[in-house]
Order: sequence, then C-alpha cells, then structure tokens
Amino acid sequence: MDTIFALASAQGKAGVAVIRLSGPQAHSAANTLVGGGLPSRGMCVRTLAAPDGSRLDEGLVLTFQAPSSFTGEDVAELQIHGSSASVNAVLRCLSGMDDLRLADPGEFTRRALENGKMDLAQVEGLADLIDAETEAQRKQAQAILAGALGTLAEGWRRDLIRAASLLEAVIDFADEEVPTDVTPEVRALIVSVKDDLSREANGVQIAERIRAGFEVAIVGLPNAGKSTLLNALAGREAAITSEYAGTTRDVIEVRMDLAGLPVTLLDTAGLRDTEDHVENLGIELARKRAESADLRVFLTDTPDVLGIAVQPDDIHVLPKSDLREDTADGISGKTGYGIDRLINNISCVLSNRTTSHGIATRERHRIAMTKAIESLTAALAVLESGPDMYDIAAEEMRTAIRALESLVGRIDVETLLDEIFASFCLGK
Repeated sequence: MDTIFALASAQGKAGVAVIRLSGPQAHSAANTLVGGGLPSRGMCVRTLAAPDGSRLDEGLVLTFQAPSSFTGEDVAELQIHGSSASVNAVLRCLSGMDDLRLADPGEFTRRALENGKMDLAQVEGLADLIDAETEAQRKQAQAILAGALGTLAEGWRRDLIRAASLLEAVIDFADEEVPTDVTPEVRALIVSVKDDLSREANGVQIAERIRAGFEVAIVGLPNAGKSTLLNALAGREAAITSEYAGTTRDVIEVRMDLAGLPVTLLDTAGLRDTEDHVENLGIELARKRAESADLRVFLTDTPDVLGIAVQPDDIHVLPKSDLREDTADGISGKTGYGIDRLINNISCVLSNRTTSHGIATRERHRIAMTKAIESLTAALAVLESGPDMYDIAAEEMRTAIRALESLVGRIDVETLLDEIFASFCLGK
C-alpha cells in the first residue's frame, strides 16, 4: 500500500500540531526528516530539516511498529509547533518524497478497518466521538468505539452458529439414531438472540436522537412571548422580538446542551388564522415542525386552541408571568421567571426517554437487526415442523448470521464505506 501522510490535528494556529504518516515508508520518511537514528518503536525529540539542510522545526517524533499501531501499519507521528508556516513546510517536504502521498479523508481509519484493527461499528463510533458536543454523545460514542456493539453481535453470532450446527448435525446423521432432541436448545438460543435484537432495534430511535439531537418546539399564539423565551433560553438574541403579532415567519433553531443531551429548540410562528399568505406559510411550517418534534412546550393558557395534539410528555406553561397575578405555572422570558423550572422539566422528560436506548445508534444498525429478527422468526416457525424442516431453519439462521456480520462490516459494506469515510478529516 502507499505511504500516506496528513495533518492529524486541527487547522490553524496552536501550541502543537500533529502530522501522521502510515505505510511501509513511514519510518524511513521520518528518518529522512530528522537525519536518521529513529527507533523502530518509541519516542524522541529531534530537529527536522529540509533536503537542503535548513532547519524546519524541533519536535517530538513517535514511531509505532506494525501491527501495533492505529492503522495496523508502520506509523510515525511528528509533533511540531503548531504554526501554519511550520506545518506547511513539513508537509511540503513530505510531499516531495518518493512513494508518499497526501491521505484521503478518513484513509487512516479506513486502513485500520481493512487491517482488522476496528470493525465498521467502531469506525462509526469514532466519527460520532469526533462530532460529539455533549456528555451523552461522548459516552455513547465511547461505548461504540470500545467495541460494545461488535461484542454483542459476536455473542449473537456465536449462539446462532451453535444452534445451526445442532440442526446440521441432525441433518448429517439423519440415517442414524440421534440420542438427543436438539429442538429445545435450538429454540432457546434463537429466542434469546431474537429478544436481544428486538430490544436493541427498539432502542435505536432514542440512541439516534442522542447522536443527532432532540428537537423541542415552542408553540403558542402570536405575541405569546415565544421568541423572547427562546432568547432567554439561548442567552442571546437568536430571534427578532417585537410587540407586533406575526413577527416570526420561519422556524428559528438554537442548539443547546441540556443535562448533557443535545437539544435543538425551535421558535415557531404564532398559530392563528390570517389573510397574510407569507405568514400562513410560516404557520403551516410551524405546525409540521411542532408535530414532528420530540417534545412540545405549549406557551398558552389553553393548548387546545392551537390545533396541535398534546402528547403525554408535552409541557404546558402560562406565558408572560410578569403580567399575571398568579404565576404558579407561568414563565417569562423577559424577567427569567420559571426558566430554570422549564429547563429542568425538559431535561427530565428527555433523560427519562434515554433510559431505553441501547448500543446501536444508526438506521443501518436497525435495518440489519430487523433482517436478522425476520429470519429468526421464520426459523422458529419451521423449527416446530420437526426434523424434516431443519435444513430450512438452518438456512434462515445463516441468513440472520449474515445480517449480523453486515452490522459490524464483515460483509456487504463496500457501498457504505465512501459515504462513511467522507465525513472524516484528512488526518483521521
């Protein structure tokens, strides 16, 4: 394979910049820069020089020997001063060396996958970890990156292989007397795996919400203080406010971290009947976004007048408590009254929902598990027909096993790789 290199740390000025090399020429290229003497594995401080002998920088050089590296290949990392000029000078020198080229996006991680250092689910977990903005996202990504989903999938696969092998033993020795009826053990194995898969598949939607974020819509009549409340929650002027009804025409989104969960607050147009065509478009959009949101905050005295179905977890607060005598259930974006209580209520509702999430986080995972569940359901159905149908049951289990193998990237994933790795930076 080619030897690749790229800046592995962020672009721009920093205290330290990390340049990574991977491939058969990684160590020799690093040796060329420092004038030789690098250990095949370890770290040392060296001066980096250009081909003409001019000094480039001084930094820490780390070398990793295959297969004990991130990519499974020989790897070298150059930790130099993080100025753009220093980084560009070293990259120019590397690009001028034979058999070296700049890495494609995600190519280091792709090599780790191809060399068996990671499975596909772990690659997705790494991408999620890089994008993580909240504590819940970090914990979820770390679990995937640590191989939790691959461990589950391997356990399910092992149980199904055991079940299929029991059936095939009966098929292979059909002309001989088999001392034990294998059906109870096979049935127990299939049911156990199927139940586990169902729980994981059902938790994907919530897990995906942790990864991508929850949406919370603020809905109410015009001039109810929705935009003022949004600004108070955001701590900045995210939405225009005025005393005139119908100011908000579009949906305004503000991303927040609530109790470690990623939440996007939606300020929607006031719901009313109007002759204004543009405002009507905004109202229709508000209804659609509110109905599809994970949670709604009804900022009104009577939610029923808004024409949006109230769901069990939805929150109802009275607007403009600063203008009311009874403020028990009120809130005011102007004075801040009730803001902490509302944030706590939203956080509690969403946190309670996350208790049911599993390890799987993506729609791809859910589809693979659903396919496996369908095959196992079919296997259970034919298993009850007796030994004459064991070959069909075994085939259904092999189909389920293939679905689980696609979950972690062992088979049928080539069409996914370009899309997945395109989201990575060059140095990852």
